[in-house]
Amino acid sequence: MTFAADQLVDWSTALRVGGQVAGQGPQLSAIDRARLFEDFAEIVPRAESVVGSFTGLAPGTYRSRPWVMSRRQWLQANLRTFERILDPLAERILNARPDGRMAPVRRHVLGAQIGGLLGYLGRRVLGQYDVFLPPDDDGLLYLVGPNVAGMERKFGFPPGEFRLWLALHEVDHRLQFGGAPWLRGYLSGMVESYLNSVEVDPKWLAERLKRAVEEVRTNRAEYRGFGWIFLLMSDDQREIVRRMQSMMSLLEGHATYVMNSVSREHVPAAGAFHRTLHERRNKRGIEHAFQKVIGFDVKARQYDLGEHFVSTVVDRVGMDRFNRVWDGPPMLPTMEEIARPEAWVARVAAG
Repeated sequence: MTFAADQLVDWSTALRVGGQVAGQGPQLSAIDRARLFEDFAEIVPRAESVVGSFTGLAPGTYRSRPWVMSRRQWLQANLRTFERILDPLAERILNARPDGRMAPVRRHVLGAQIGGLLGYLGRRVLGQYDVFLPPDDDGLLYLVGPNVAGMERKFGFPPGEFRLWLALHEVDHRLQFGGAPWLRGYLSGMVESYLNSVEVDPKWLAERLKRAVEEVRTNRAEYRGFGWIFLLMSDDQREIVRRMQSMMSLLEGHATYVMNSVSREHVPAAGAFHRTLHERRNKRGIEHAFQKVIGFDVKARQYDLGEHFVSTVVDRVGMDRFNRVWDGPPMLPTMEEIARPEAWVARVAAG
């Protein structure tokens, strides 16, 4: 299948640069790889059963199943996702600006940028549920074997417990979308709406920069908690981003809350895992500065805010009433309600 994004981005450059940045990671013997496959093949169904019982969510048509992959395989899978997501935007850009002499240079530059970003993430990611997979692949959970094994070796984590702990988080994401099938289309629609709103005229960027400078100068800038790129967005774009951020805070917070709650019974070492990954996420230095630039710190705040929201609501009204959040878009919390859970309870779950 041919994508318009192929004319905009050199994906071979993205894969090459991403592979160089990601590296191979810790070396695994054939026995280590086989044990990872066997462990996750057993652990993921168990995690799905435990999480389903705790949350009341069901997987839908496809059960959760693991794909233990290398960093390069993770990179390839996410580049394919990027290609599908960027295709509508690429088509608009190419229609507005036919290829010229600089097209090959632009393709290489964009490929290197995307590859470099994903390569960096590929060094750190442990597990992932890809919402944008084709329907036949629904239920796949990505688990990056070298990164998982590397964490276990570095910090002396017991493999069985650590792998179950990771699986609980990713399986919860799978059950969120399986239990609320409308979520996938809703999220895809927001991404599509945002990309459709992006202007391809350079004058637009100049106007947005001028407005951003004025907002910062007059202390009216509404970017804290969203990242600096929020300053360059139109009002409509900001509204889309607010809805996306609140939804992602809910999803990440729910997965973290469920993982921590279930772990009390099933993963004795969960506290050590949580502390170590929290410190890793908030580590200072050049890497932390880079994380802020690419918005990684925003994702970290999503975990914390969302977990507080879910914990507060469940403590107040119970899991059954909390689960009204999955009934449809009107039931989703706003960013204001994420920060003030009692407001969502009063609006949705008090009765």
